[in-house]
Formats: sequence, C-alpha cells, structure tokens
Amino acid sequence: MSATIKILPYYTYEDYERWEGQWELIDGIPYAMSPLPVPKHQRVAGNLLTEFRNALKKCNNQCRVYQPVDYLVKDDTILQPDMLVICGEVTKKYLDFPPTLVVEILSPSTALKDRHTKFDIYQSQGISYFIIISVDVDNVEIHQLIDGQYQLQLKGNDIEFDFAFEECLVHINFKEIWD
Repeated sequence: MSATIKILPYYTYEDYERWEGQWELIDGIPYAMSPLPVPKHQRVAGNLLTEFRNALKKCNNQCRVYQPVDYLVKDDTILQPDMLVICGEVTKKYLDFPPTLVVEILSPSTALKDRHTKFDIYQSQGISYFIIISVDVDNVEIHQLIDGQYQLQLKGNDIEFDFAFEECLVHINFKEIWD
C-alpha cells in the first residue's frame, strides 16, 4: 500500500513580489484577496480613514493613517490590513515593523482568516489595537493589547473610543463611519 504525500506550496516575499493581483502570504501559503470590496465596505473604510486622519492631525507626532500596505511580518508572511496607523517612518516599499493599530473590515470570504489567523498574528506582533468591522451588521469591535493578549474593549455601532498613540490621545466616534 502506498501513502499519498500532500505537498503544500511554500512561498516567500521574493516570490510574492512577482505575483500579479492582490495576495496575502501566511506561513508561506498564498491567499488570494477577495474581489474588490462592495461599495459599503469601501464607504466605511473611507469614512474610518477620514476620522483617523482628522484626529491624528491634532497630534504632533509621527503617527499616520494608511490604507492597505504590505506588512512584512516575516519572510513568509505578508499581510494587508484594510487600514493601519503607523507610528514611525516607513522607509521601504513595505512595512517591516509592527503598526500601532490595524483594522480588518470583514467580508464573507475573509472573516474566518481575519478573526482567527490574523488576530493571532497581530497579537503576537504586539500591535496595540485591532479593530474588526462587520459591515453587514454595522458592528465594530475594538481589541486592545493588554499584558500580551487582546482584550475586547468595546463592541457596537454607536461607540466612541480614545486611542493612545505615543503621547497623543485620539478620540474616534465610530457612529460617523456608517454615514
């Protein structure tokens, strides 16, 4: 009797750079990104970006808000959060240090990966805040890293939260992202 051996593909950043389309790479396994987000996803993402950008303008620090950029966690893991707050200068064509905040806006095809796999990666990287947004039910979850573990701070659609970025407190009213 012969045993069938499954051989999984294994890729690195060097391979990733040559691919067309949008991909994420987790532990060497490629994941195709969903088709372009639906209009509500795009609207919420744009509104959230505006809220953070306006709030961060009041700070006199190096924290900036970004739409998806490649976040190189390690050579075989590259993620593209929907939104990031990065405190520090990005000098390469990808982010090679942990951001301060990441946001994932769930879609049916990515929800499981975002809620579990990426949740664990972000937590292990020491990212201070992880926001999960469910546009199908107008819901926001704010997770904060406390003693190395994410703890749910708030959940809902009409919530407000103060984020600490370096020495600046940034107040966000999440009710504004749904309009």
